[in-house]
Amino acid sequence: MIRALLAALLLSTPASAADMSVFVRNQRSDGVALELFSRDSDKVWPGGDKVFLIRPGAKKSVPISCDNGEHICWGAWVNGDDSVTAGVGPDNDRPCDTCCFICVEHSTETVDLAE
Repeated sequence: MIRALLAALLLSTPASAADMSVFVRNQRSDGVALELFSRDSDKVWPGGDKVFLIRPGAKKSVPISCDNGEHICWGAWVNGDDSVTAGVGPDNDRPCDTCCFICVEHSTETVDLAE
């Protein structure tokens, strides 16, 4: 009984906040818009109807605050043409096995956007 109570307590403990970075390398000849989507909640980064804009050939590190262990997926598209997409796309509705990662405190996840 005590073990069950301790397990329930551990599972109900809120996740701790973590600060991490996402390093984006845009290897495309087009500018790209990118958003990050939580698979565990309704959070979106940067949020507020904004996107991360990455110029052609540019590299950009974007800091995010997430919950330790949170599953996050990225969606990208050509800036101005959301019919050309990568990852889960602009609406977070495309299947993708290689565009998700787990939030880990003080870590960096790399996203490579190729032609």
